[in-house]
Amino acid sequence: MARSFEISWVDAFTTVPLEGNACAVVLDARGLDDAAMQRISREINLSETSFVFPGAADADVAVRYFTPIAEIPLAGHPTIATAHALAEAGRIAADSDVLRVRMPAAIVPVTIGHGTPPVYAMSQPPPTFHDTFARAHAAAALGLDDDDILAGTTPQTVSTGTKQLMIALASRDALDRCRPDRHALYDHPGRDWFSVHVFARADARDPAGVAFAARHFADFGDVIEDPFTGSATGGMAGYCARYGIVRDSAYDVVQGMHVRRPGCAHVRVTGTPPDAIGRITVAGSAVTVIRGTLTIPDA
Repeated sequence: MARSFEISWVDAFTTVPLEGNACAVVLDARGLDDAAMQRISREINLSETSFVFPGAADADVAVRYFTPIAEIPLAGHPTIATAHALAEAGRIAADSDVLRVRMPAAIVPVTIGHGTPPVYAMSQPPPTFHDTFARAHAAAALGLDDDDILAGTTPQTVSTGTKQLMIALASRDALDRCRPDRHALYDHPGRDWFSVHVFARADARDPAGVAFAARHFADFGDVIEDPFTGSATGGMAGYCARYGIVRDSAYDVVQGMHVRRPGCAHVRVTGTPPDAIGRITVAGSAVTVIRGTLTIPDA
């Protein structure tokens, strides 16, 4: 016997099909164990696949996010994609404004927009700050010169639920010139990060009103550069607030241009930086490109 599961393929942080970051959402994953979810994620081979389960008293739904090689505790674009898929499938009440999503790392409230197109805003936990990484090593690992790292900054691991190494660059040109050495980034002794986020001030090549352009270098299966990374966008916003890279509390960020899948998010930092940074909101739209049925053998 075979088992079937309803699935939606959603592009997040965009309103344009085939742009932004794709996520497959299994709308009701009851009956799937960890091994099955990992195998399905490897088969789909996107940066993440979302598996939705019933919630409890403290959350409307529970989710598990898997890359092709491992589960991750919190992620951004799968959260936006999951909220969109559930809303589109009629699994969120039409008058509901907030979806409470339980992830392994935290319960994350997602505000459901009712405009056209709808905007989904996830409220990430306050950032935590961890190990630093030598500027010279970061530059070499990215194929850059030492002075391509933004003056006065030190690369550092930041987490709003998933640990990611933040590297601020001195120019948009440096962002374009990144040629990451996966061995240097991911086999480094003492590594405490899951993936690497690099960013620079936006310039005239980016859409008007955008504050930062970013790239995200991953190490999950065949995914080398992630098109748009919502969790890292939150961590980046926390890093910028802590070290005074930007004074604004709200701004737009673009990512994905280098893999021809541009996406955009609006971020808002709460609290009183630099010492008391609160929750960070990362908001974006989404569009469904495929709806279908996943069929797998019985366990």
